[in-house]
Amino acid sequence: MNVLVILIPASLILGGLGLLAFYWTVKSDQYEDVEGAASRILLDDETPD
Repeated sequence: MNVLVILIPASLILGGLGLLAFYWTVKSDQYEDVEGAASRILLDDETPD
């Protein structure tokens, strides 16, 4: 039972950190260009000699 005193707050803290990290990625526009990365892989940037 004593281990729950440590595990429950630790899981709440880690969950809160994960939520804060997700909130930070949304606020810094990490998810704005979803189609860009998918189409960029198909484009060839190098010009043949």
